[in-house]
Amino acid sequence: MMILITGGSKCGKSSLAERLLQNISENKYYLATMKPFGEDAHQAIIRHREMRKAKNFITIEQYTDIDKINLPAHSAVLLECMGNLCANEMFRDDKIFYPVEKIIRNLKSLHSMTDMLVIVTNEVGMDGISYSDGTMQYISAMAELNQKTAQMADTVIECVCGIPLVIKGAMPC
Repeated sequence: MMILITGGSKCGKSSLAERLLQNISENKYYLATMKPFGEDAHQAIIRHREMRKAKNFITIEQYTDIDKINLPAHSAVLLECMGNLCANEMFRDDKIFYPVEKIIRNLKSLHSMTDMLVIVTNEVGMDGISYSDGTMQYISAMAELNQKTAQMADTVIECVCGIPLVIKGAMPC
């Protein structure tokens, strides 16, 4: 099963994703994609690891190339988050690379190793503001990634003000 959770900043996406996996006790992985830039990011990562420890997640930090991960059969994975993964792939070599097809291929590969894949993503570009070329390309890539991932997903949930709204499929029990 693949579940995509989308929404704006600080709307409850991550909490919902963790709750969806709370009853899984073995082979439960948290795929962290945030590169630790600066002391604030390092502190946030330490805080998040501590918060997840009691939830039986095994953390894998993989900023790019998520198809390189090897998981045991019947794993459950929470990918947090598509926005970081896209930026990491897109801006990794001092030039802009449009990563949509690569990430979709990698998601399919990851999904083939799991019983449940929960993906947290972000809604970007809804403000209608024009940004620099690189940022506009990122917004475009995220829009395409979100659309293609939603098409692949069994369930799509949008979080609004902490309330999960099922857009496609059904809320898993």
